[in-house]
Amino acid sequence: MTTFAKITELLDGHDAEYRVVEHEAIGQTDAISALRGNALSQAAKAMVLEVAMPDGAASRFLLAIVPGDCKINFKSAARAIGGKKSSFASPEMAQSLTECVMGAVPPFSFDDRLTLRVDARLRDVGTLWFNAGALEKSIALNANDYRRIVGEACYADIATPVAVSA
Repeated sequence: MTTFAKITELLDGHDAEYRVVEHEAIGQTDAISALRGNALSQAAKAMVLEVAMPDGAASRFLLAIVPGDCKINFKSAARAIGGKKSSFASPEMAQSLTECVMGAVPPFSFDDRLTLRVDARLRDVGTLWFNAGALEKSIALNANDYRRIVGEACYADIATPVAVSA
């Protein structure tokens, strides 16, 4: 089953309000947001992180979801799952855990090894926009439905707004 099919099955199973938008294959948040017509703050950027755990425990993997107008706070993201520090996972590991090319990773984890955390700024954006497992497909999802599906425990302060320079 494709990641796109997993997402739509999950959303349909939760009676979520969403729509699919097909477009040219773009994996950059600012460019795709402009094409779709959504605010950057509504775009869900997904990043796979490797988190160093305390006391020599094995590293864990984190699917961090941050608004398009923010950057990941690596230390806060690590702390959100009890870790010390984090860094980007290797591209090979990220693709293995998500079954997606980078830029197409959705804000859902379908792998038990990949813990989900969502920046709290995405709670109340109205509509959440994200690439849906394929670079040429996006989903516009009611943010309240997303929160209901992933659960309140997935939310944490893991991002920092990007300063805009004039």
